[in-house]
Amino acid sequence: MSDAKRQRAATEIASLLDTPLLRALTEPARLEVLKVLLVHGRGDVASVAEHLPQDRSVVSRHLQVLEDAGVVRSSRVGRHRIYELDGGFLVSRFDALATRLRTLAAVCCPPSTQEASEPPRRRTKRT
Repeated sequence: MSDAKRQRAATEIASLLDTPLLRALTEPARLEVLKVLLVHGRGDVASVAEHLPQDRSVVSRHLQVLEDAGVVRSSRVGRHRIYELDGGFLVSRFDALATRLRTLAAVCCPPSTQEASEPPRRRTKRT
């Protein structure tokens, strides 16, 4: 396998890891917003913010980032915007990402023959 091919695969993996979806999901506060939507179901900014320490304006910005990334969707009900998790989109994006990463990882960073034959080792914390 050529080094250029490995480099192209590595570069594509790096770009896959730097997507709006993954950036949206790596912010702990946004994960908390998602947890609220998962546990309590759909809701407007005020109902989501009731369960979080952030102000409604902050929660609103997080919901907007999540919506822009396709993780949540919203609809208008009167004067309110109601947000809900878009589970189908999220699963399909993760499936597509995992499929592409498997293909690229085989090119850029295949396991060594020893790693492939041995079970993964658990790291222990040293005290």
